[in-house]
Amino acid sequence: MAVALKAGAKLKSAVCDTQLMVVKAPAGEYQLSCGGVEMLVGTATAAEGLKLDPSQAGGTLIGKRYVDAEEKIEMLCTKGGQGSLVLNGVAMQVKQAKQLPSSD
Repeated sequence: MAVALKAGAKLKSAVCDTQLMVVKAPAGEYQLSCGGVEMLVGTATAAEGLKLDPSQAGGTLIGKRYVDAEEKIEMLCTKGGQGSLVLNGVAMQVKQAKQLPSSD
């Protein structure tokens, strides 16, 4: 099931402790999963018997921003967990700090 992402939306994993907040996302619907299972929006509850996929158990880190390859979609991890984030079939990466120009 695809979800429409908008800035400020809160998401949570159905199989681990991961919680996210959307920082930026262009209009549209996306497939977002954590640990191999689709993320839940707001206060939705998970179905019984869902388990973390061991191949997608790389973990998420609290306070880190996760982005897609083009950095069009950005999420802030508000609670870390065991699952890895996957957007539309592609793993999301931790956003890297940009180098500031040196001051002479």
